[in-house]
Amino acid sequence: MQLSLAQKKPSPLSNLRSKYISTKNKVVKIDSLSLVPNTVVITGIETSAYKIDNVNGSLTWINKLPIDSVLVTYRVFPFKLNAVVRRFNFDSIRNNFIRERSFTFNYNNKENNSILDFGNNINYNGSFGRGISFGNSQDAVLTSSLNLQLNGYIGDSLQLSAAITDNNIPIQPDGNTQNLQDFDKIYIQIKKKGWQANFGDIDIRQSKSYFLNFYKRLQGASFITDNKIGKNTTNSLLLSGSVAKGKFNTNIITPIDGNQGPYRLQGANNELYFTVLSGTEKVFMDGELLQRGEDQDYVINYNTAEISFTPKRMVTKDSRIQVDFEYSDQNFLNSNIYINDEININNKVLLSIGVFSNEDSKNSPINEVLSTDQKQFLANIGNNITQAFYPSATPDTGVTGQVLYKRMDTLLSNGVLDTIYVYDVNSNDTLYNLGFTYLGPGKGDYTQLNNAVNGSAYTWVAPINNIKQGDSEPVILLVTPKKQQMVSVAAEYKINKKTSIKTELALSNYDVNLFSTLDKSSDLGLAGKIQLTNQDKDVHFFNKAFKLESQLGYEYVQNTFKPLEVLRTAEFYRNWSLPYTTTIASADEHLASAAFQLHDTAGTKLNYQITNYNRSDTFNGFRQVLENSVAIKSWKINDQAPPLPHRRHVIAINYFAVAVTVFYQFLHFVNSQSIRIGQPVI
Repeated sequence: MQLSLAQKKPSPLSNLRSKYISTKNKVVKIDSLSLVPNTVVITGIETSAYKIDNVNGSLTWINKLPIDSVLVTYRVFPFKLNAVVRRFNFDSIRNNFIRERSFTFNYNNKENNSILDFGNNINYNGSFGRGISFGNSQDAVLTSSLNLQLNGYIGDSLQLSAAITDNNIPIQPDGNTQNLQDFDKIYIQIKKKGWQANFGDIDIRQSKSYFLNFYKRLQGASFITDNKIGKNTTNSLLLSGSVAKGKFNTNIITPIDGNQGPYRLQGANNELYFTVLSGTEKVFMDGELLQRGEDQDYVINYNTAEISFTPKRMVTKDSRIQVDFEYSDQNFLNSNIYINDEININNKVLLSIGVFSNEDSKNSPINEVLSTDQKQFLANIGNNITQAFYPSATPDTGVTGQVLYKRMDTLLSNGVLDTIYVYDVNSNDTLYNLGFTYLGPGKGDYTQLNNAVNGSAYTWVAPINNIKQGDSEPVILLVTPKKQQMVSVAAEYKINKKTSIKTELALSNYDVNLFSTLDKSSDLGLAGKIQLTNQDKDVHFFNKAFKLESQLGYEYVQNTFKPLEVLRTAEFYRNWSLPYTTTIASADEHLASAAFQLHDTAGTKLNYQITNYNRSDTFNGFRQVLENSVAIKSWKINDQAPPLPHRRHVIAINYFAVAVTVFYQFLHFVNSQSIRIGQPVI
């Protein structure tokens, strides 16, 4: 029994002290003050069994004793003899003096020939290169590269970590491996006890919140601090301000039977030529998240936004492929602000609030400068950004090699006079340079010619019965500056060790056109969720002990609520017999669910879940899932029998699917063999 903390309380005016100390440790701290020499007495122990350090107030055992504690009596000075007393740490103020540093003579007479010198407290390594390339058909080109890693201390307390890479070839790493290494990246971290600051290329991932869930690659700064604000209360704060590298988008790829790719991705504004930010993609096939790599499921070319699938994942016309990604949007300067604060009270109450803001600067375009007329045109269309097609016809400036058109009037079959453009190579009339946009079959009045000499030329096709016969128009799509904001407030309360309740409320503000003041009533959206969970409740069935886990939940999402990324899983709408598309009509959603699970220590498990999904567009459905897992010696049987959605009001669908998987573990082999019997039957 260790009684090292026991101590007799002496008189306040006496320096005589006595206490029990342990004999298990080699060195024992007797007192925080210095000891008076020759005053230490240990009852029943000879002085040859220990050694006293009077200045530091410690004792060192020379011989191991058969007992675990002894009583020691001693006297102390009112102070510690070797205590350090100072107002400042010299290392932190030495550079504040005007006096020059003292001269240090180098006896070895060796000079420091390193290119960079960060001082003695910082370790660094890397490479720095310069090169020149030339050929018989090109001029001399200077190339440069830098790869630098830093690690050390600034002053006496600030820890510095940095990784700086630079290459004058502006390309991204190939997406044919699981791990990526960016060519151009700057990351600097300064850390001290309780806080850290990050600068440069930073990644922020928020996965604790249900509604405020995102992953962003940014260029800016972030600050993280953890503080104890009470006896049992802690606070964690994250601040971030940066310039966003890209924007999020989701593609549903229409596969071709037997074609492994490449499949080209499209941007949110139907862009075809952009750069995907490396490492931000999530690829789903038939609801399963795929792995990147030539020996895995797919490879991706980030610079051309093309994805190809390996032979490990054969593509058929029935494959359901969804790709979530971030791409470089070069339309407007985009700023990103994120604040998150969490308060933990006695590990019983957890409160959190998050604020997110992502906004395009409408006065700071990047690729294209909008004219006053174009800005007014965008201000008049409100939220109808799909109709932001602006006429693209500029008079010829005399530049050779352009495809030019002559403007002329024509009378349509319905008697309406219309202005059209006709391809012209030799004309004395005023000619125009047009920019055509493909809109789709039956949505335009022009089609592309196949025999154009100088490039792509288009010809006008007369409509029939007011139905357009072409697929293109001399217009350009103007991209509007956007703003997306969200505030999320969440709370979790542990009623007892096994029961907890969690709720979250989110408010979104999504403005698709910052130039316009119209249609702002549909910008705000509300969403909320509440969930009650009970775990490890002891129950008995058939004289056997089981653990019961139960969960009740309700979720509401308004039709105008705009999540930062994808709120639903890849197969969510398909599981409810809704169209498998990203353009499903918005509606108020009500999602109520109840789930129960029984399990024991032998590996037997039984799950049951029932969910009601109600939409304001007259959709209402119920879905039940029953799963069972049984372990019998080396056998393990998993089966799933879900009565899938029953849909009402529109059409009634009720079908049944069964899947059974049997595993057998061969005890004499390292790897188990599995047999799957039974496929889903519809």
